[in-house]
Amino acid sequence: MMRIHHPRLSFSGTILAALALTLLTACSNTSRPSKEIIEYARSATPDNPETAEIYQRSCMACHGNGTSDAPLTGDQTAWQPRMEKGMDTLQNNVISGIGGMPPYGLCMDCNAAEFQALITFMAKPAQI
Repeated sequence: MMRIHHPRLSFSGTILAALALTLLTACSNTSRPSKEIIEYARSATPDNPETAEIYQRSCMACHGNGTSDAPLTGDQTAWQPRMEKGMDTLQNNVISGIGGMPPYGLCMDCNAAEFQALITFMAKPAQI
C-alpha cells in the first residue's frame, strides 16, 4: 500500500506538538524552594496570637507544608511577584479564591485586616 504524504497535515501536527510542549512548560513549576525555606515554612508562626491561631487553622496546611502549589511562608521568590500586584489584589484573590485556594482561604470569618496580617506574615522573607 502506498502512503501519500500531505505537507499541510504534517505541518499542522508539528504546530500542535510545539503548542502542547509550550503549554506544558508554562504550567510546570520549575523553581522549587530550598530545603531551608521548606523547614522554615513548616515551623513559622506569627507573633500575634490571634493571627497565629488563624494561620494554623486556615493557612498552614497549604502555605506551610510545600505539598501544593501555594507559595510557602517565607519564600521570597514565590511571594515577590504576588506582592508586586498590591495588597488589594492579593486580598481580592483570597476572597474570591485562586488556583487551588478556596474562597476566603478557608477563613470565612476573617476580615480585611486579618487577611492583610496573614499575607504580610507569609510574604516576609524566611529568617534562616
